[in-house]
Amino acid sequence: MRRVTIRPLGSGDRDAVVALSLRAWEPVFASLRSVLHGSGVFDLQYPRGWAAAQAAAVGEVCDSGRVWVADVDGVVAGFVAVVLHTDDLMGEIHMVAVDPAFQRRGLGAGLTGFALGWMAEQGMTTAMVETGGDPGHAPARATYEAAGFTHLPISRYFRTL
Repeated sequence: MRRVTIRPLGSGDRDAVVALSLRAWEPVFASLRSVLHGSGVFDLQYPRGWAAAQAAAVGEVCDSGRVWVADVDGVVAGFVAVVLHTDDLMGEIHMVAVDPAFQRRGLGAGLTGFALGWMAEQGMTTAMVETGGDPGHAPARATYEAAGFTHLPISRYFRTL
């Protein structure tokens, strides 16, 4: 049995988190590209490529704090980042990802549960998470629904100018 520990992001974890996030989100961005195909929006949003934009976003989140990693026998296998909106006592799961080599083993659920517990300890009364409605985000939606989140349908439309 592998040993899984959820621990705060360590000083040497940033590169591993960025790398695993790119592996985890590659199919998600492929799905987004497919959904937005022909509109030109995807290429305008990611002129240097989605990987460069996502690496920068994950790096910024790592630098901001409130990030925990799922450590499996010394390997960073996933992460979760949390934002607290203290004005309305709402905690937000801002990012969560599990390396494809470790998916379908409950790490996403574990990271989500950990984040929810931490938010409650901080006095938050509500939790929120956002994800896409495209096929690439189906595993994320299943994780959040299994964790007890209620889906609020929201439509977001894009077009080029």
